Amino acid sequence: MVDANTFKSRLEERLAALVSKLSEIDEDLKEHGTEADFEERATEVAGDEVLEGLGIQGLKEAQQIKAALTRIEEGTFGLCVQCDEKIPEKRLELLPHTPLCTSCMSGAE
Repeated sequence: MVDANTFKSRLEERLAALVSKLSEIDEDLKEHGTEADFEERATEVAGDEVLEGLGIQGLKEAQQIKAALTRIEEGTFGLCVQCDEKIPEKRLELLPHTPLCTSCMSGAE
C-alpha cells in the first residue's frame, strides 16, 4: 500500500500553491481598467481569456486535490474509485490526485 502521508503533504502543498495562484489570477482580472484605448483593451481581453482558462484549470485541479485528500482521510487513497483496484504507485507519483487506475482511465477516454 502507498504511504498516504507522503502524498497528503504533496497534495496540501500543491493545493496551497493553487489557491495562491488563483487569488493572483482573480486580482489580475479585477484590476484591468476601463480607460484603455481600443488596442490596449483588445490586448487585455485576450490576456483575460488566457487567465480565465488558467483559472478554470486551476479550480478543476483544486477540486481533484480536495477529493484526493478526502480519500486519504477515508482510507481509500490509492484505490481506483471505479474498480477498487490499487492504482500503481508510479501513476500516483506522476498524478497524485488521480482517482482512476490506468485501465479505468483508458476506458474513460
